[in-house]
Amino acid sequence: MHDLPYLRGYPEVIRQQVHQLLLSNTLALTLQQRYPQQQHAIQTDKALYEYTQQIKRQYLKSSDPISKAVYDPKIHVVKNALGTHTQISRVQGAKLKSKNEIRIGSQLKQLPLPLLRMLVVHELAHLKEKDHNKAFYQLCQYMEPNYHQLELDLRLFLTCQEHAALSGTS
Repeated sequence: MHDLPYLRGYPEVIRQQVHQLLLSNTLALTLQQRYPQQQHAIQTDKALYEYTQQIKRQYLKSSDPISKAVYDPKIHVVKNALGTHTQISRVQGAKLKSKNEIRIGSQLKQLPLPLLRMLVVHELAHLKEKDHNKAFYQLCQYMEPNYHQLELDLRLFLTCQEHAALSGTS
């Protein structure tokens, strides 16, 4: 069985099931049936920022503001995760100013909207919880009740894309 890098943290039984779906060429069909509208309309940094702000206003009104939400072509989805959040601190006069930025890998523009939402929710949750702990995942589920399934589906989607690229199919 090949590596399945997007599923490294998942149990072996799930990895074997995914491997079987890849061998039978049914993973792409399964995902297509689950997400018939493959690509979302949020294709620009401005649209991503507005989308992120909309979710933040709904669930995290009192959290620190977001100064930027962008698609970043420099993020490699396996090495650098799927997106990043940064808090940049700068001294201005006698004050320490802080800015929160969210960056999502630009290759993820091709995702179905529910999967993009899961990524945005994940990065927004880091405004309140820096670590991937129980409180972090509870916050993610508060903003997106189907969070864990969407995270797995995102990893399946990326696995399917990688498999297609390696096998020369699309």
